[in-house]
Amino acid sequence: MQRRHEIPSTPENMVWGYLDCNTPPVLEINSGDSVTLHSFPAGGKETLPDDLSLVPEDYRLALETMQPGPGPHFITGPVYVRGANVGDTLQVDILSVKVRQDWGFVSILPLLGTLPDEFTDYETIHPVIDRKREVCIMPWGTEMPLDPFFGIIATAPPPSWGRCGSPVPRAFGGNMDNKELRAGTTLYLPVFNEGALFFAGDGHGVQGDGEVCITALETGVTGTFRLTVRKDMDIKWPFAESATHLMSIGLDEDLDDAAKQAVREMVKHVCARTIRTRNEAYMLCSLAGNLRVTQLVDGNKGIHMLLPKALL
Repeated sequence: MQRRHEIPSTPENMVWGYLDCNTPPVLEINSGDSVTLHSFPAGGKETLPDDLSLVPEDYRLALETMQPGPGPHFITGPVYVRGANVGDTLQVDILSVKVRQDWGFVSILPLLGTLPDEFTDYETIHPVIDRKREVCIMPWGTEMPLDPFFGIIATAPPPSWGRCGSPVPRAFGGNMDNKELRAGTTLYLPVFNEGALFFAGDGHGVQGDGEVCITALETGVTGTFRLTVRKDMDIKWPFAESATHLMSIGLDEDLDDAAKQAVREMVKHVCARTIRTRNEAYMLCSLAGNLRVTQLVDGNKGIHMLLPKALL
């Protein structure tokens, strides 16, 4: 029988700024169980609003008691999934994602972002979040709909990689900052350790393709994930799908190479799901696949391809 679990948003259930397969699991579940967890905004005390009464008590406790790592992200986990072995695939059904606080922040960080030499002064703004209306309100009055997601969804890195800083996405997923990974989407991740060791964090309220200034609307979110071990899938790289589209993911320091990887991965998955030849799948991608820039700011840049399932 599938069970539902919840991980409290306390410091002992989180790491700050890294992913490591040696982190002790905070929860052990069966394949097919669902887990609800909570995420804080990335960053430290410098990103807080002037009115500290707006800062949730659990977030303040984490800031005061946790030791910062090489990255800015608060990440919940890991979750040990019974039956997951090296070489398996972890199916992550993103069942829900909800914003859990009434503000977020957007920052320009000197020497970072897409135009590091043009925007050299630190600046942070704190858009107001209206959770009832599901919008955020910029300081100058512009309103935009919320579209929340977790910037970081991952299995633990391979043991030989050691502790990996949270900013750079890799084969285990991680800081992909992919706004398509919203509620209703399924993400497939390769398993590099017994138990898979699932992590999630880095809540985003809304983000454009590219995440050009280096931040999205960084905020707290609550999400529920169903975690299922797949023995019948052989993947080496993250892949996703929604009800309507397949989504391949490319990550590389070079944007051209990230695009090549996204195309290559989509061709592979189309061939695996259909009777199309590799040439036919490649031509289908050229006619119906849409390449988008996921993000330009996380070390390994991201490109993803969306292909309508109706055309398979």
